[in-house]
Amino acid sequence: MEIKDQGKASIGMDANVAALLSYLLGFITGIVFYVLEKDNKFVRFNAMQSIVVFGFLFVLNVVARLLPGIGWAISAIVGVVSIILWIVLMIKAYQGEYLKLPVAGDIAEQNS
Repeated sequence: MEIKDQGKASIGMDANVAALLSYLLGFITGIVFYVLEKDNKFVRFNAMQSIVVFGFLFVLNVVARLLPGIGWAISAIVGVVSIILWIVLMIKAYQGEYLKLPVAGDIAEQNS
């Protein structure tokens, strides 16, 4: 967990603010910041992690809702996990800390 001043993003804002905003609307803002940011590895890492994590949770939630019976319960659990991750990831990004989640963090690291 590395904490330091991440400097400015090439899109003109502080890197920690850009990283936080890459989580704001889940994978949607992750895609926007991943495409717009060309230089800052911190912003690109958080944007890609947002795409992977919230993209996966979105698909999982859709699939869970299609399951008869227990699908609603799985969907509710996915929703709670999503909200908790969303808050934690935004806080850590704003603090300038690399919070690398298992699997998603590895994918984000390889593509940032």
